[in-house]
Amino acid sequence: MSLKLSDESIRYLTLFENLTGASVKDCLIFDEKVIFVVRKGDMGVAIGKGGINVEKAKELIGKKIEIIEHSDDPAEFIANIFKPISVKVKIMEKDGKNVAQISVSPDLKGIVIGKGGKNINKAKELARRHHGIEDIIVK
Repeated sequence: MSLKLSDESIRYLTLFENLTGASVKDCLIFDEKVIFVVRKGDMGVAIGKGGINVEKAKELIGKKIEIIEHSDDPAEFIANIFKPISVKVKIMEKDGKNVAQISVSPDLKGIVIGKGGKNINKAKELARRHHGIEDIIVK
């Protein structure tokens, strides 16, 4: 599956790879945040010692940085999107579409969904781009 990246995303992706040495699989820009999806196992390299790489990238790009570790397993990938919050993910088929159902403790539901649904919308976009998952349902 090939991903469409904007020119701005490509610029940030290249900058981040050069800065950190991490292999970036995707870069999404959401409002004042840039989200990098890094290859499985590259999380530590991407963050850097004491978060130095994230700080440098934040300075250079001028936006908040979020790093998500990729996984070929859709359930694990979706769980990674919500880290450090622990969510249980179940992938199901509903009306011929792949859907992810996530369970989270009730007190964390609001954080998972985010203000105005921004966290869940980000997760839906990433799940669709990387695993063809049409929807995410929070239980």
